[in-house]
Amino acid sequence: MKQFLDQNFLLSNATAQRLYHEYAENMPIIDYHNHLPPDEIAADKNFENITRIWLNGDHYKWRAMRINGIPEDFITGNKSDWEKFEKWAVTVPYTLRNPLYHWTHLELQRYFGITDILNAASAKAIYEETKVKLQSPDYSVQKLLLRMNVKVLCTTDDPTDSLEYHKKIRENGFGISVFPAFRPDKAMLTDDAVLFNQYVDKVEKVTNTAIASFDDYLVALKKRHDFFASMGCSVSDHGLEQIYAEDYTESEIKKIFEKIRGGTELTETENRQFKSAMLIVFAEWDWERGWVQQYHLGALRNNNTRMLKQLGPDTGWDSIGDFSQAGTIAKFLNRLDSEDKLTKTILYNLNPADNELMATMIGNYNDGSIVGKVQWGSAWWFLDQKDGMTKQINTLSNMGLISRFVGMLTDSRSFLSFPRHEYFRRILCELFGTEIENGELPNDLPLIGGMIKDICFNNAQQYFNWSEVAIRPKTAEKI
Repeated sequence: MKQFLDQNFLLSNATAQRLYHEYAENMPIIDYHNHLPPDEIAADKNFENITRIWLNGDHYKWRAMRINGIPEDFITGNKSDWEKFEKWAVTVPYTLRNPLYHWTHLELQRYFGITDILNAASAKAIYEETKVKLQSPDYSVQKLLLRMNVKVLCTTDDPTDSLEYHKKIRENGFGISVFPAFRPDKAMLTDDAVLFNQYVDKVEKVTNTAIASFDDYLVALKKRHDFFASMGCSVSDHGLEQIYAEDYTESEIKKIFEKIRGGTELTETENRQFKSAMLIVFAEWDWERGWVQQYHLGALRNNNTRMLKQLGPDTGWDSIGDFSQAGTIAKFLNRLDSEDKLTKTILYNLNPADNELMATMIGNYNDGSIVGKVQWGSAWWFLDQKDGMTKQINTLSNMGLISRFVGMLTDSRSFLSFPRHEYFRRILCELFGTEIENGELPNDLPLIGGMIKDICFNNAQQYFNWSEVAIRPKTAEKI
Protein backbone atom coordinates (compact mmCIF):
# COMPACT_ATOMS: atom_id res chain seq x y z
CA MET A 1 0.00 0.00 0.00
CA LYS A 2 1.36 3.41 -0.99
CA GLN A 3 1.73 6.15 1.57
CA PHE A 4 -0.58 9.15 1.26
CA LEU A 5 1.04 12.06 -0.57
CA ASP A 6 4.44 10.42 -0.96
CA GLN A 7 6.87 11.47 -3.70
CA ASN A 8 4.95 9.38 -6.24
CA PHE A 9 1.51 10.71 -5.36
CA LEU A 10 -0.87 10.15 -8.31
CA LEU A 11 1.90 8.35 -10.23
CA SER A 12 0.99 4.66 -10.45
CA ASN A 13 3.85 3.29 -12.54
CA ALA A 14 7.58 3.69 -13.09
CA THR A 15 7.25 5.52 -16.42
CA ALA A 16 4.84 8.10 -15.02
CA GLN A 17 7.22 8.61 -12.11
CA ARG A 18 10.16 9.18 -14.46
CA LEU A 19 8.19 11.62 -16.60
CA TYR A 20 7.25 13.65 -13.57
CA HIS A 21 10.53 13.64 -11.65
CA GLU A 22 12.84 13.97 -14.66
CA TYR A 23 10.82 16.29 -16.88
CA ALA A 24 7.92 18.03 -15.16
CA GLU A 25 8.79 18.55 -11.53
CA ASN A 26 11.43 21.24 -11.86
CA MET A 27 9.96 23.24 -14.72
CA PRO A 28 9.23 26.88 -13.81
CA ILE A 29 5.70 28.22 -13.57
CA ILE A 30 3.93 30.77 -15.72
CA ASP A 31 0.65 31.59 -13.98
CA TYR A 32 -1.11 33.60 -16.66
CA HIS A 33 -4.44 33.96 -14.86
CA ASN A 34 -4.93 34.51 -11.13
CA HIS A 35 -6.58 36.92 -8.74
CA LEU A 36 -3.64 37.65 -6.44
CA PRO A 37 -3.73 41.18 -4.95
CA PRO A 38 -0.80 43.18 -6.40
CA ASP A 39 -0.67 45.50 -3.37
CA GLU A 40 0.28 42.54 -1.15
CA ILE A 41 2.98 41.46 -3.61
CA ALA A 42 4.38 45.00 -3.79
CA ALA A 43 4.42 45.27 0.02
CA ASP A 44 6.01 41.81 0.30
CA LYS A 45 3.43 41.13 2.96
CA ASN A 46 3.75 38.69 5.82
CA PHE A 47 0.45 37.18 6.93
CA GLU A 48 -0.21 36.99 10.64
CA ASN A 49 -1.41 33.39 10.56
CA ILE A 50 -2.62 30.64 8.25
CA THR A 51 -6.26 31.73 8.46
CA ARG A 52 -5.37 35.08 6.92
CA ILE A 53 -3.44 33.60 4.00
CA TRP A 54 -5.40 30.37 3.54
CA LEU A 55 -9.05 30.84 4.47
CA ASN A 56 -9.79 34.52 3.91
CA GLY A 57 -11.29 34.90 0.45
CA ASP A 58 -11.22 31.18 -0.38
CA HIS A 59 -14.81 30.41 -1.38
CA TYR A 60 -13.86 26.80 -2.22
CA LYS A 61 -13.24 26.17 1.48
CA TRP A 62 -16.20 28.33 2.52
CA ARG A 63 -18.61 26.23 0.46
CA ALA A 64 -17.29 23.02 2.00
CA MET A 65 -17.63 24.44 5.52
CA ARG A 66 -21.20 25.54 4.88
CA ILE A 67 -22.13 22.12 3.53
CA ASN A 68 -20.57 20.67 6.68
CA GLY A 69 -22.90 22.74 8.84
CA ILE A 70 -20.41 25.37 9.98
CA PRO A 71 -22.18 28.67 10.89
CA GLU A 72 -21.25 31.72 8.82
CA ASP A 73 -19.70 33.42 11.86
CA PHE A 74 -16.84 30.92 11.59
CA ILE A 75 -16.45 31.45 7.85
CA THR A 76 -16.83 35.13 6.95
CA GLY A 77 -18.01 36.40 10.32
CA ASN A 78 -16.39 37.89 13.41
CA LYS A 79 -15.01 34.79 15.06
CA SER A 80 -11.29 34.79 15.81
CA ASP A 81 -8.75 33.53 13.29
CA TRP A 82 -8.07 30.49 15.46
CA GLU A 83 -11.75 29.64 15.74
CA LYS A 84 -12.15 29.86 11.96
CA PHE A 85 -9.14 27.64 11.37
CA GLU A 86 -10.37 25.15 13.93
CA LYS A 87 -13.69 24.85 12.11
CA TRP A 88 -11.85 24.32 8.82
CA ALA A 89 -9.77 21.58 10.47
CA VAL A 90 -12.97 19.94 11.70
CA THR A 91 -14.30 20.06 8.12
CA VAL A 92 -11.21 18.68 6.38
CA PRO A 93 -11.87 14.96 7.14
CA TYR A 94 -15.27 15.36 5.50
CA THR A 95 -13.64 16.59 2.28
CA LEU A 96 -12.23 13.15 1.42
CA ARG A 97 -12.35 12.66 -2.38
CA ASN A 98 -12.91 16.37 -2.87
CA PRO A 99 -9.82 18.10 -4.39
CA LEU A 100 -9.72 20.28 -1.27
CA TYR A 101 -8.39 17.30 0.67
CA HIS A 102 -5.46 16.91 -1.70
CA TRP A 103 -4.80 20.64 -2.02
CA THR A 104 -4.92 21.17 1.73
CA HIS A 105 -2.26 18.60 2.45
CA LEU A 106 -0.13 19.43 -0.59
CA GLU A 107 0.00 23.04 0.57
CA LEU A 108 0.86 22.10 4.15
CA GLN A 109 3.69 19.92 2.86
CA ARG A 110 5.12 22.17 0.15
CA TYR A 111 5.09 25.43 2.06
CA PHE A 112 5.50 24.34 5.67
CA GLY A 113 6.98 20.84 5.56
CA ILE A 114 4.01 19.56 7.57
CA THR A 115 3.11 15.94 6.79
CA ASP A 116 0.51 15.50 9.53
CA ILE A 117 -3.11 15.05 8.47
CA LEU A 118 -5.18 18.12 9.34
CA ASN A 119 -8.11 17.36 11.62
CA ALA A 120 -9.52 18.51 14.96
CA ALA A 121 -6.75 16.77 16.92
CA SER A 122 -3.84 18.21 14.91
CA ALA A 123 -5.31 21.67 14.34
CA LYS A 124 -3.77 23.54 17.26
CA ALA A 125 -0.22 22.33 16.65
CA ILE A 126 -0.45 23.07 12.93
CA TYR A 127 -1.94 26.50 13.56
CA GLU A 128 0.87 27.44 15.95
CA GLU A 129 3.67 26.05 13.77
CA THR A 130 2.45 27.83 10.65
CA LYS A 131 1.86 31.04 12.60
CA VAL A 132 5.49 31.21 13.68
CA LYS A 133 6.75 30.47 10.17
CA LEU A 134 4.43 32.92 8.43
CA GLN A 135 5.67 35.77 10.57
CA SER A 136 9.30 35.18 9.58
CA PRO A 137 10.89 37.09 6.66
CA ASP A 138 11.32 33.85 4.73
CA TYR A 139 7.56 33.51 4.50
CA SER A 140 6.75 36.86 2.91
CA VAL A 141 4.58 36.56 -0.18
CA GLN A 142 7.48 37.20 -2.54
CA LYS A 143 9.50 34.43 -0.90
CA LEU A 144 6.54 32.08 -1.14
CA LEU A 145 6.23 32.76 -4.87
CA LEU A 146 9.95 32.30 -5.40
CA ARG A 147 9.83 29.05 -3.48
CA MET A 148 7.33 27.69 -6.01
CA ASN A 149 9.65 28.58 -8.94
CA VAL A 150 7.18 31.07 -10.39
CA LYS A 151 8.58 33.17 -13.25
CA VAL A 152 5.53 35.13 -14.47
CA LEU A 153 2.23 36.14 -12.87
CA CYS A 154 -0.73 37.86 -14.52
CA THR A 155 -3.16 39.40 -12.06
CA THR A 156 -6.76 40.32 -12.99
CA ASP A 157 -7.39 44.07 -13.10
CA ASP A 158 -10.27 46.39 -13.90
CA PRO A 159 -9.62 49.09 -16.55
CA THR A 160 -10.00 51.77 -13.87
CA ASP A 161 -7.26 50.29 -11.66
CA SER A 162 -4.29 52.58 -11.17
CA LEU A 163 -1.74 49.75 -11.51
CA GLU A 164 0.37 51.65 -9.00
CA TYR A 165 1.40 48.44 -7.29
CA HIS A 166 2.45 46.83 -10.55
CA LYS A 167 4.65 49.88 -11.06
CA LYS A 168 6.21 49.42 -7.62
CA ILE A 169 6.81 45.73 -8.25
CA ARG A 170 8.48 46.48 -11.57
CA GLU A 171 10.64 49.24 -10.08
CA ASN A 172 11.76 47.22 -7.07
CA GLY A 173 11.98 43.79 -8.71
CA PHE A 174 12.23 40.48 -6.92
CA GLY A 175 12.89 37.94 -9.67
CA ILE A 176 9.31 37.40 -10.87
CA SER A 177 7.55 39.33 -13.63
CA VAL A 178 4.11 40.50 -12.47
CA PHE A 179 1.88 41.82 -15.23
CA PRO A 180 -1.67 43.16 -15.16
CA ALA A 181 -4.45 41.60 -17.23
CA PHE A 182 -7.19 43.81 -18.68
CA ARG A 183 -10.59 42.63 -17.28
CA PRO A 184 -13.29 44.96 -18.70
CA ASP A 185 -16.39 43.07 -17.53
CA LYS A 186 -17.83 46.04 -15.64
CA ALA A 187 -17.36 48.27 -18.67
CA MET A 188 -20.04 46.30 -20.54
CA LEU A 189 -22.26 45.27 -17.60
CA THR A 190 -25.48 47.08 -18.52
CA ASP A 191 -27.89 44.84 -16.57
CA ASP A 192 -28.34 47.60 -13.97
CA ALA A 193 -28.48 51.21 -15.19
CA VAL A 194 -27.46 52.71 -11.83
CA LEU A 195 -24.40 50.51 -11.43
CA PHE A 196 -23.35 50.98 -15.04
CA ASN A 197 -23.57 54.75 -14.80
CA GLN A 198 -21.55 54.71 -11.60
CA TYR A 199 -18.89 52.80 -13.49
CA VAL A 200 -18.94 55.18 -16.46
CA ASP A 201 -18.54 58.07 -14.01
CA LYS A 202 -15.51 56.30 -12.57
CA VAL A 203 -14.00 55.87 -16.05
CA GLU A 204 -14.66 59.55 -16.69
CA LYS A 205 -12.79 60.53 -13.54
CA VAL A 206 -9.85 58.17 -14.02
CA THR A 207 -9.28 59.27 -17.62
CA ASN A 208 -10.16 62.94 -17.11
CA THR A 209 -12.48 62.58 -20.10
CA ALA A 210 -15.99 63.98 -20.37
CA ILE A 211 -18.22 61.13 -21.48
CA ALA A 212 -21.30 62.48 -23.22
CA SER A 213 -21.59 59.86 -25.96
CA PHE A 214 -20.68 56.29 -26.84
CA ASP A 215 -17.73 57.57 -28.87
CA ASP A 216 -16.47 59.43 -25.79
CA TYR A 217 -16.80 56.24 -23.79
CA LEU A 218 -14.67 54.32 -26.26
CA VAL A 219 -12.04 57.07 -26.30
CA ALA A 220 -11.81 56.90 -22.50
CA LEU A 221 -11.62 53.10 -22.37
CA LYS A 222 -9.01 53.06 -25.15
CA LYS A 223 -6.86 55.33 -22.99
CA ARG A 224 -6.99 52.68 -20.27
CA HIS A 225 -6.21 49.89 -22.72
CA ASP A 226 -3.20 51.86 -23.92
CA PHE A 227 -2.15 52.56 -20.34
CA PHE A 228 -2.31 48.87 -19.46
CA ALA A 229 -0.12 48.15 -22.49
CA SER A 230 2.40 50.70 -21.26
CA MET A 231 2.53 48.79 -17.98
CA GLY A 232 3.50 45.53 -19.67
CA CYS A 233 0.00 44.12 -20.10
CA SER A 234 -0.41 41.74 -23.04
CA VAL A 235 -3.37 39.71 -21.80
CA SER A 236 -7.08 40.46 -21.49
CA ASP A 237 -9.72 38.41 -19.72
CA HIS A 238 -13.51 38.25 -19.71
CA GLY A 239 -15.73 36.42 -17.22
CA LEU A 240 -19.04 35.87 -19.00
CA GLU A 241 -22.04 33.58 -18.90
CA GLN A 242 -21.61 33.23 -22.64
CA ILE A 243 -20.21 35.08 -25.63
CA TYR A 244 -22.60 37.76 -26.89
CA ALA A 245 -23.02 37.97 -30.67
CA GLU A 246 -26.28 39.83 -31.23
CA ASP A 247 -26.66 41.72 -34.51
CA TYR A 248 -26.44 45.51 -34.13
CA THR A 249 -25.67 48.70 -36.00
CA GLU A 250 -23.43 51.53 -34.86
CA SER A 251 -26.36 53.90 -34.60
CA GLU A 252 -28.26 51.43 -32.42
CA ILE A 253 -25.37 51.16 -29.97
CA LYS A 254 -25.07 54.93 -29.73
CA LYS A 255 -28.78 55.22 -28.93
CA ILE A 256 -28.55 52.40 -26.39
CA PHE A 257 -25.70 54.18 -24.63
CA GLU A 258 -27.69 57.44 -24.54
CA LYS A 259 -30.67 55.57 -23.13
CA ILE A 260 -28.83 53.95 -20.26
CA ARG A 261 -26.84 57.10 -19.50
CA GLY A 262 -30.20 58.77 -19.08
CA GLY A 263 -31.00 56.26 -16.36
CA THR A 264 -33.43 54.07 -18.32
CA GLU A 265 -33.06 50.32 -18.05
CA LEU A 266 -32.33 48.49 -21.30
CA THR A 267 -34.45 45.78 -22.84
CA GLU A 268 -32.94 42.30 -22.98
CA THR A 269 -32.20 42.71 -26.68
CA GLU A 270 -30.56 46.10 -26.15
CA ASN A 271 -28.50 44.68 -23.32
CA ARG A 272 -27.20 41.86 -25.51
CA GLN A 273 -26.54 44.22 -28.41
CA PHE A 274 -24.44 46.52 -26.26
CA LYS A 275 -22.42 43.65 -24.78
CA SER A 276 -21.91 42.22 -28.26
CA ALA A 277 -20.59 45.54 -29.54
CA MET A 278 -18.24 45.97 -26.61
CA LEU A 279 -16.81 42.47 -27.03
CA ILE A 280 -15.98 43.25 -30.64
CA VAL A 281 -14.37 46.56 -29.70
CA PHE A 282 -12.22 44.97 -27.00
CA ALA A 283 -11.25 42.09 -29.30
CA GLU A 284 -10.17 44.52 -32.02
CA TRP A 285 -8.05 46.49 -29.55
CA ASP A 286 -6.45 43.26 -28.37
CA TRP A 287 -5.71 42.30 -31.98
CA GLU A 288 -4.13 45.69 -32.67
CA ARG A 289 -1.82 45.19 -29.71
CA GLY A 290 -1.13 41.51 -30.36
CA TRP A 291 -2.53 40.58 -26.95
CA VAL A 292 -3.89 37.22 -25.87
CA GLN A 293 -7.63 37.37 -25.10
CA GLN A 294 -9.25 34.95 -22.64
CA TYR A 295 -12.92 34.10 -22.22
CA HIS A 296 -14.12 32.30 -19.09
CA LEU A 297 -17.61 31.08 -19.95
CA GLY A 298 -20.47 29.35 -18.21
CA ALA A 299 -20.65 30.46 -14.57
CA LEU A 300 -24.10 31.08 -13.13
CA ARG A 301 -23.20 33.68 -10.53
CA ASN A 302 -24.78 35.05 -7.35
CA ASN A 303 -27.57 32.49 -7.10
CA ASN A 304 -28.33 33.14 -3.42
CA THR A 305 -29.69 36.68 -3.36
CA ARG A 306 -30.04 36.72 0.42
CA MET A 307 -26.35 35.96 0.92
CA LEU A 308 -25.32 38.21 -1.97
CA LYS A 309 -26.89 41.14 -0.13
CA GLN A 310 -25.14 40.12 3.06
CA LEU A 311 -21.65 39.27 1.76
CA GLY A 312 -21.40 40.56 -1.80
CA PRO A 313 -20.16 38.73 -4.93
CA ASP A 314 -17.39 36.11 -5.10
CA THR A 315 -18.25 34.63 -1.72
CA GLY A 316 -19.26 31.14 -2.76
CA TRP A 317 -22.76 31.32 -4.23
CA ASP A 318 -21.95 30.55 -7.86
CA SER A 319 -22.44 27.34 -9.83
CA ILE A 320 -22.17 25.80 -13.28
CA GLY A 321 -24.63 27.26 -15.79
CA ASP A 322 -26.15 25.54 -18.81
CA PHE A 323 -25.87 28.35 -21.33
CA SER A 324 -25.87 27.78 -25.07
CA GLN A 325 -22.31 28.39 -26.24
CA ALA A 326 -21.54 27.03 -29.71
CA GLY A 327 -23.50 29.37 -31.97
CA THR A 328 -22.46 32.63 -30.34
CA ILE A 329 -18.79 31.62 -30.00
CA ALA A 330 -18.66 30.67 -33.68
CA LYS A 331 -20.42 33.88 -34.77
CA PHE A 332 -18.13 36.06 -32.65
CA LEU A 333 -14.86 34.40 -33.67
CA ASN A 334 -15.94 34.14 -37.31
CA ARG A 335 -16.60 37.87 -37.51
CA LEU A 336 -13.14 38.65 -36.17
CA ASP A 337 -11.51 36.03 -38.38
CA SER A 338 -13.34 37.25 -41.49
CA GLU A 339 -11.98 40.76 -40.89
CA ASP A 340 -8.51 39.35 -40.09
CA LYS A 341 -8.77 40.77 -36.56
CA LEU A 342 -8.68 37.59 -34.51
CA THR A 343 -5.84 37.65 -32.01
CA LYS A 344 -4.60 34.73 -29.92
CA THR A 345 -7.58 33.43 -27.97
CA ILE A 346 -8.14 31.06 -25.04
CA LEU A 347 -11.61 29.68 -24.30
CA TYR A 348 -12.54 28.18 -20.91
CA ASN A 349 -15.78 26.35 -20.17
CA LEU A 350 -17.30 25.68 -16.77
CA ASN A 351 -19.91 23.18 -17.91
CA PRO A 352 -18.26 19.80 -18.65
CA ALA A 353 -21.01 19.13 -21.19
CA ASP A 354 -19.22 21.70 -23.37
CA ASN A 355 -15.85 19.90 -23.40
CA GLU A 356 -16.11 18.41 -26.88
CA LEU A 357 -17.72 21.62 -28.12
CA MET A 358 -14.70 23.66 -27.02
CA ALA A 359 -12.13 21.13 -28.22
CA THR A 360 -13.60 21.18 -31.72
CA MET A 361 -14.44 24.90 -31.80
CA ILE A 362 -10.80 25.93 -31.50
CA GLY A 363 -9.93 23.98 -34.63
CA ASN A 364 -12.23 26.19 -36.68
CA TYR A 365 -10.01 29.25 -36.20
CA ASN A 366 -6.48 27.87 -36.07
CA ASP A 367 -5.32 29.01 -39.50
CA GLY A 368 -1.66 27.97 -39.39
CA SER A 369 -0.41 31.52 -38.85
CA ILE A 370 0.50 30.96 -35.19
CA VAL A 371 1.14 27.74 -33.29
CA GLY A 372 -1.98 27.01 -31.22
CA LYS A 373 -3.49 30.42 -32.02
CA VAL A 374 -6.90 29.53 -30.56
CA GLN A 375 -6.65 27.43 -27.40
CA TRP A 376 -9.03 25.52 -25.18
CA GLY A 377 -7.97 26.51 -21.67
CA SER A 378 -7.29 24.28 -18.70
CA ALA A 379 -10.04 22.76 -16.59
CA TRP A 380 -11.53 25.73 -14.75
CA TRP A 381 -13.10 26.36 -11.33
CA PHE A 382 -15.46 23.48 -10.52
CA LEU A 383 -13.61 21.36 -13.11
CA ASP A 384 -10.21 22.12 -11.56
CA GLN A 385 -9.84 18.65 -10.03
CA LYS A 386 -8.48 15.23 -10.97
CA ASP A 387 -11.48 14.07 -12.98
CA GLY A 388 -12.00 17.46 -14.64
CA MET A 389 -8.33 17.81 -15.62
CA THR A 390 -8.20 14.25 -16.91
CA LYS A 391 -11.27 14.78 -19.08
CA GLN A 392 -9.95 18.07 -20.44
CA ILE A 393 -6.56 16.54 -21.30
CA ASN A 394 -8.15 13.47 -22.91
CA THR A 395 -10.71 15.45 -24.90
CA LEU A 396 -8.09 17.89 -26.19
CA SER A 397 -5.85 14.95 -27.08
CA ASN A 398 -8.66 13.28 -29.00
CA MET A 399 -9.82 16.32 -30.93
CA GLY A 400 -6.85 18.68 -31.03
CA LEU A 401 -3.14 18.76 -30.21
CA ILE A 402 -2.38 18.36 -26.51
CA SER A 403 1.26 18.92 -27.47
CA ARG A 404 0.48 22.60 -28.20
CA PHE A 405 -1.53 23.21 -25.03
CA VAL A 406 -0.44 26.21 -22.90
CA GLY A 407 -1.04 24.34 -19.65
CA MET A 408 -2.16 25.10 -16.15
CA LEU A 409 -2.99 28.20 -14.10
CA THR A 410 -4.16 28.75 -10.52
CA ASP A 411 -7.15 31.13 -10.99
CA SER A 412 -6.70 31.72 -7.27
CA ARG A 413 -6.67 34.50 -4.70
CA SER A 414 -4.31 32.59 -2.41
CA PHE A 415 -0.53 32.73 -2.27
CA LEU A 416 -0.58 29.10 -1.16
CA SER A 417 -2.35 27.77 -4.28
CA PHE A 418 0.63 27.06 -6.52
CA PRO A 419 0.82 23.32 -5.81
CA ARG A 420 -2.15 23.17 -8.18
CA HIS A 421 0.47 23.29 -10.95
CA GLU A 422 2.13 20.24 -9.39
CA TYR A 423 -1.24 18.52 -9.14
CA PHE A 424 -1.85 19.11 -12.86
CA ARG A 425 1.64 17.97 -13.80
CA ARG A 426 1.32 14.72 -11.87
CA ILE A 427 -2.02 13.96 -13.54
CA LEU A 428 -0.53 14.77 -16.95
CA CYS A 429 2.47 12.48 -16.39
CA GLU A 430 0.25 9.69 -15.08
CA LEU A 431 -1.81 9.74 -18.26
CA PHE A 432 1.19 9.67 -20.58
CA GLY A 433 3.11 7.20 -18.43
CA THR A 434 0.23 4.74 -18.28
CA GLU A 435 -0.21 4.81 -22.06
CA ILE A 436 3.52 4.18 -22.55
CA GLU A 437 3.34 1.25 -20.15
CA ASN A 438 0.31 -0.10 -22.04
CA GLY A 439 2.06 0.16 -25.40
CA GLU A 440 -0.31 2.88 -26.60
CA LEU A 441 2.56 5.36 -26.94
CA PRO A 442 6.21 4.70 -27.85
CA ASN A 443 8.68 4.22 -25.03
CA ASP A 444 10.54 7.36 -26.08
CA LEU A 445 11.04 9.41 -22.93
CA PRO A 446 13.05 12.21 -24.60
CA LEU A 447 10.20 12.75 -27.09
CA ILE A 448 7.35 12.55 -24.61
CA GLY A 449 9.33 14.17 -21.81
CA GLY A 450 9.98 17.12 -24.10
CA MET A 451 6.25 17.37 -24.76
CA ILE A 452 5.61 17.34 -21.01
CA LYS A 453 8.05 20.22 -20.56
CA ASP A 454 6.32 22.14 -23.34
CA ILE A 455 2.89 21.76 -21.74
CA CYS A 456 4.22 22.68 -18.29
CA PHE A 457 6.08 25.82 -19.35
CA ASN A 458 7.57 26.19 -22.84
CA ASN A 459 4.31 26.50 -24.77
CA ALA A 460 3.05 29.29 -22.53
CA GLN A 461 6.37 31.08 -22.72
CA GLN A 462 6.21 31.07 -26.51
CA TYR A 463 2.48 31.78 -26.78
CA PHE A 464 2.52 34.85 -24.56
CA ASN A 465 5.78 36.13 -26.10
CA TRP A 466 7.58 36.08 -22.77
CA SER A 467 10.79 34.87 -24.35
CA GLU A 468 12.85 36.88 -21.90
CA VAL A 469 11.74 34.54 -19.11
CA ALA A 470 14.70 32.25 -18.54
CA ILE A 471 14.15 28.51 -18.23
CA ARG A 472 16.18 27.65 -15.17
CA PRO A 473 16.16 24.45 -13.15
CA LYS A 474 14.50 24.86 -9.81
CA THR A 475 16.88 25.58 -6.96
CA ALA A 476 15.41 24.48 -3.68
CA GLU A 477 15.13 27.51 -1.45
CA LYS A 478 14.99 26.43 2.15
CA ILE A 479 12.40 28.15 4.28
